[in-house]
Amino acid sequence: MAKEEKFEDALKKLEAIVRKLEDGDLPLEESLKYFEEGVKLSRFCAHKLDEAKRKVEILMKEKDGKLKAKPFDLAPEEKE
Repeated sequence: MAKEEKFEDALKKLEAIVRKLEDGDLPLEESLKYFEEGVKLSRFCAHKLDEAKRKVEILMKEKDGKLKAKPFDLAPEEKE
């Protein structure tokens, strides 16, 4: 896996691996290979999500350095 891999690319690869494994048509050795790659991709994605969470927390710090919980609204137009 490339060091500069993007989260979205890794997630797409992981989804493809899951589909292959769910089909159940792969030989055991190939299934293990895909499973191992899937674990690596899953850890990479979890790490990237954790990094993003820390960045959001930093951006949400108040002037006094304390974190203030703010709701994250994905679709503000739905409030109407």
